[in-house]
Amino acid sequence: MNFWYFLDKLVKKHKIIIDRPKGTAHPRYPNFIYPLDYGYLKNTTAVDNSGIDIFVGSSRKKQVRGILASVDLNKNDTEIKILYACTKNEMLIAQKSLNIKFMRTKLTIRS
Repeated sequence: MNFWYFLDKLVKKHKIIIDRPKGTAHPRYPNFIYPLDYGYLKNTTAVDNSGIDIFVGSSRKKQVRGILASVDLNKNDTEIKILYACTKNEMLIAQKSLNIKFMRTKLTIRS
């Protein structure tokens, strides 16, 4: 069993809560518009003590397709964001949207 298998199990075990639908603004940064549905996995914990972040795309393939590893100089933290049911183009759009003034991300695509 590999890394992707574990992520798939995690997503299947926990309900996806979309609290920032595609096209909505970030609550603290109104100029940031979410390019995909964005939320978290219920009853999970990330480095910021919130649920594990997840982008949900439009692919019919309902599995984890990749992850974004982020470095945030405002929050002085790092975290991952799961890319679920995303096309390659959606993953690139999510990555580009998070490469902003104080944050950089690295995309890893499932092979």
